[in-house]
Amino acid sequence: METAVFPAETRAAFAAAYPASPAKLKHGLLEHPLLTLDALAELADALPASEIEYNPGKLPIGIRPEDVPTSDLSVTETIRTIERAGSWVALKRIEQVPAYRELLHGVLGELKDLVQERTGAMMQLEGFIFITSPGSVTPFHFDPEHNILLQVMGNKTMTLFPVEDEDLLGAEAHELFHLGKHHRNLSWRDEFSAKGQAIQIGPGEAIHVPVKAPHWVQNGDEPSVSLSVTWRSEWSYAEADARAFNHVLRRIGLRPASPDPYPAQNRAKALAWRAARKLGVAA
Repeated sequence: METAVFPAETRAAFAAAYPASPAKLKHGLLEHPLLTLDALAELADALPASEIEYNPGKLPIGIRPEDVPTSDLSVTETIRTIERAGSWVALKRIEQVPAYRELLHGVLGELKDLVQERTGAMMQLEGFIFITSPGSVTPFHFDPEHNILLQVMGNKTMTLFPVEDEDLLGAEAHELFHLGKHHRNLSWRDEFSAKGQAIQIGPGEAIHVPVKAPHWVQNGDEPSVSLSVTWRSEWSYAEADARAFNHVLRRIGLRPASPDPYPAQNRAKALAWRAARKLGVAA
């Protein structure tokens, strides 16, 4: 990119927070030609149908995936009429389209040195774009990637919760998620609210979201476009594999301790899980 996306103060804020803490950041992607509504409608046509998720945006904070209703509009119609469509659209793994791959790699390349010294090499770089109608809610959920959410249009509030709080996200939910047996959506109880940290962002602002930090999102009074740039790391893979190995231990009647948070590396259980998979012992 000709000019930096992240100013010096954002690099400093990111370095202070990464990888374990949320942080509000700034970016310089406003008015980027690949992030207009017309460009995003074209992107939706270019992506495989399996990489597009969209549904009505008036949802409760907590909802089971099977209870999410379908939309009556096509995804292209939804994007072009997002101001009044009452919907929430996710365009996933945008790096499958060359221009968006270049954008994603350029953005993340600016943080590569900071990431690598903490959690190892940046791996599995993926981008997601969210186009959201006014007032829409993204329900309570968690994601397995390191993530920075960059706000391009409109405003939204993300409420984030502590990763290690097992009242919010129990050890077995972690384990089953990494085995493909638990959806990203989580059950919600109103008493969780007191544990949340609400961060509001508008155009030119961003949020660093730690790996698997539970969160939900409330869109503002205008249509919203957000770009989520994500990556995995040696550390995040080790934590995931340690969680999966704990499930093996739990199946044989043990009560394993949850993996320790960063900077613990969780290598022993991760290596044990990888060995178990090779031997066909995987759950």
